[in-house]
Amino acid sequence: MKIVLYTQRVEIVKNYGERRDCADQSIPRFIEACGYLPVPMPNIWSVAEHMLTCLNPSGIVFTGGNSLEKYGGDAPERDELEYKVLDFALFHGLPVYGFCRGMQVIADYFGCMLEQVQGHVAVRHEVLGELGTLYVNSYHNQACFMVKPPLEVLARAKDGVIEAVCCRDKHILGTMWHPEREQWFCESDMARLQKLFRKEGI
Repeated sequence: MKIVLYTQRVEIVKNYGERRDCADQSIPRFIEACGYLPVPMPNIWSVAEHMLTCLNPSGIVFTGGNSLEKYGGDAPERDELEYKVLDFALFHGLPVYGFCRGMQVIADYFGCMLEQVQGHVAVRHEVLGELGTLYVNSYHNQACFMVKPPLEVLARAKDGVIEAVCCRDKHILGTMWHPEREQWFCESDMARLQKLFRKEGI
């Protein structure tokens, strides 16, 4: 089974003086359902770099949780890790899929501004665009309304919020919805990730 690495959120546990890396168990379940062996990366670049080099992953998943530090978040080590992982992926042609915060990282990396939005937390809504008409979950307070090349918009909500982006020639895809939070994983989400990690386009 081919490996897919995924990033983790940072949880600050003040009573123990700890900064913990963690991820919802549904994330590795989703990756496994797509046919890959999910392996979590710590928010420590020196370790992650060895994993990227030695494990030869088929792709990387940037997960949700933690706002970016520049937008009020408190996990700068995660920001640093994901930007360096994206540098590595772009240099080596390694596919990347980011959801929710993961898409925000991709957008910010390419110089796109995030804005505060209303009505996008714990709701389902319609998105429209190249991916067709989809009804997706939503759990975010920040989003993009405009992106810059090389990113392209694949889907928008009716209020103009960009819900999916891609960089075709670099094998990068982002969605604001969480594929792992569906009660039954959506076949189109799974097929999209499989196609991306096989480098068959978006």
